[in-house]
Amino acid sequence: MRWSPLLLVLVLATGCADSRTVAIDEVPVAVESVTTTQDASTGTFRVDCGRNEPRHLNADNMVIAPGQPSGAHHTHEYVGNLSTHAGSTDDSLAAAGTTCPAEDRSTYYWPVLRLTDRTGHDEHAPGGGAHGNTGEVLPPSRVEITFTGSPVSQVVPMPRFLRMITGDPAALTSGRGRARWSCTGFEDRHTDRYPECAPGGAVLRTFDFPSCWDGRNTDSPSHRAHAEFPGSNGVCRPGTFPVPKLRVRVAYAVPAGRPYALDSFPEQLRDPRTDHAMFVNVMPVALMDRVTTCLNAGETCS
Repeated sequence: MRWSPLLLVLVLATGCADSRTVAIDEVPVAVESVTTTQDASTGTFRVDCGRNEPRHLNADNMVIAPGQPSGAHHTHEYVGNLSTHAGSTDDSLAAAGTTCPAEDRSTYYWPVLRLTDRTGHDEHAPGGGAHGNTGEVLPPSRVEITFTGSPVSQVVPMPRFLRMITGDPAALTSGRGRARWSCTGFEDRHTDRYPECAPGGAVLRTFDFPSCWDGRNTDSPSHRAHAEFPGSNGVCRPGTFPVPKLRVRVAYAVPAGRPYALDSFPEQLRDPRTDHAMFVNVMPVALMDRVTTCLNAGETCS
């Protein structure tokens, strides 16, 4: 295997090989402990927004750094709303085109994955090589978007223009990451390290979003306080309300033996624990009502 410049720096600094990778068959099977009650909303609603065939990429983050061009210091990949950039507003998102069906103009985005032994198109550009994110951007082979309900109660609709974050782009220093990496064929195993997949297996990134809303705000100063995760028993904290739980799963056909890494803030050293994603709900109210009704009825819909 050829070492990427980043991994060579780590080897020279630590005197040992990079410890941020793991063979997927060495990762233990995850144990799910939440018990479903008779009041659960057990439905599933799937949304097919493609896999960013238009190649909508930029170094912006309208949720965390609104109004700041290249404020992410790394490159994001988008599906859904075709206009999303640093200056996006509720009105501009609502007027834009989309890759999703049923006039769902929501925006779903996350950092790109790169093959680090190749030169990228943005070798000297902001978000790319100028911020330490070298390599060839690897397009997703599949993007799955699903909404599910609560294991313990019915759910209420998300408000339009609700903004949400999952994961922490500063997890290397904060220790608060929610990264979930896996491989096809091993979906019952997940890790916060870069997985080495079996021959023919795809690398999987899974983003589970908060599903407890404060009932009032679509954003907050921290961009997190208005939407939080339920407790380990699936119950939302008093004063918050269960909303449809969004999961985005992204698959990549990483060539065998090739080194890869996600984009990150320069000081986060492309650590796999910094994986994160953002979502802005721009579904028509009627569509979000359909999602909620489907989940509460225990149906499978799209």
